Amino acid sequence: MTTATTAAASGVDGHSGAHGYISNKEDYQRRLKRIEGQARGLQGMVQDEKYCIDILTQVSAMTRALESVALGLLNDHMSHCVLEAAATGGDEAKAKLKEASDAIARLVKS
Repeated sequence: MTTATTAAASGVDGHSGAHGYISNKEDYQRRLKRIEGQARGLQGMVQDEKYCIDILTQVSAMTRALESVALGLLNDHMSHCVLEAAATGGDEAKAKLKEASDAIARLVKS
């Protein structure tokens, strides 16, 4: 089991206090529910054998919506968790910067 998997399973995420996105939590939940609806709509379009380009247009819209959520979360993380760790300094700051850099790399690859 990886460290991330172990942390997730144990409820420990390496961060004390509120997460950076907490002030926008309701907005994120609303946006994710909308994306969930888009995914169901896409399933329906395939089920109903809609035109390929129409499905691709909706996939593109859903992708942009997910990217928007990801960038918002990344911004919240940088302005809260990373900034807080950088102010503290030391190994925690290095770890948070690496964590943010790795997250950015994953987003760029997707």
